[in-house]
Amino acid sequence: MNTIVKFVAVGLLSAGLMQGCAWVDLKPQGEKVRILAAQEVGRCKELGRVSATTAAKVGFITRPKGDVQEEVYRLARNNAAEMGGDSVVAIGPLIDGEQLFKVYRCINP
Repeated sequence: MNTIVKFVAVGLLSAGLMQGCAWVDLKPQGEKVRILAAQEVGRCKELGRVSATTAAKVGFITRPKGDVQEEVYRLARNNAAEMGGDSVVAIGPLIDGEQLFKVYRCINP
């Protein structure tokens, strides 16, 4: 096999293996944190903000946006739990694997 064919084959294999891979585990505390919309937190106490970041690309291969978004949500939920929060609200869009969230305590604020 020539070098270019090997390079393409390795890239396609890597992309195939990345499909379905979750690099971020949701911790037990994070499982209790909800992702809400801004209009759902009117009676909640804001605890602060967290930025969640994961790899949007591996080398030259762009990861599927849905996988990246799920990992960012997991990170935000884990971080919110560490802050004593039970809910997060995205402040802006997912950009290059990074998204900003507000953290709230809605149960017993």
